[in-house]
Amino acid sequence: MAHDQTLILASGSPRRVELLAQVGIEPKRLMPMDLDETPRRTEHPRSLAWRLSAEKARAATAALKGMDEARGAYLLAADTVVSVGRRILQKPESVSEATAALTLLSGRSHRVYTGICLVTPDGSVRQKVVDTKVRFRRLTSHDIESYLASGQWRGKAGGYAIQGIAGSFVVKLVGSYTNVVGLPLTETVALLSGEGFNVHDAWLEG
Repeated sequence: MAHDQTLILASGSPRRVELLAQVGIEPKRLMPMDLDETPRRTEHPRSLAWRLSAEKARAATAALKGMDEARGAYLLAADTVVSVGRRILQKPESVSEATAALTLLSGRSHRVYTGICLVTPDGSVRQKVVDTKVRFRRLTSHDIESYLASGQWRGKAGGYAIQGIAGSFVVKLVGSYTNVVGLPLTETVALLSGEGFNVHDAWLEG
């Protein structure tokens, strides 16, 4: 991790931790925020990703208020939303919900939006939403049943994880792959670098 710099991640996602590690960044602390992620009436998927990432950042900032470890720290929050058109596919809570999501995604394109929100040591807030278009091949009932049996759908927006078995469902992807995993690395590194976080120190350490 960059010397004398601290990053707090307002998430408990192992995938986001792994992606940050890929570019040499190790969060000092993980702070998953338990918020109501229900979309507002007529809310666009992009707007939802923007709003939830900002709300997670605000909640984490409030929770850290007065703590020594927050002094001089950067705080990063993110939220990923999967949609078909304007229809938002949330994290399924049951096999039936996951079945419905995968059936809807079968043979068609969908979009993955990840909102990222960075709070700098001086309290400035920087936000961005990254959009990736993904197309699945047509899934057979056996594909869906077997995928559900794997358990990889649990806790995943849209009911799938592209870095697992579901990677074999993808016939086309336009945009950021890491965005679909849960954190767009190009945009996240650019946001951090633009606000003075030196991401390159860890690279020099090899």
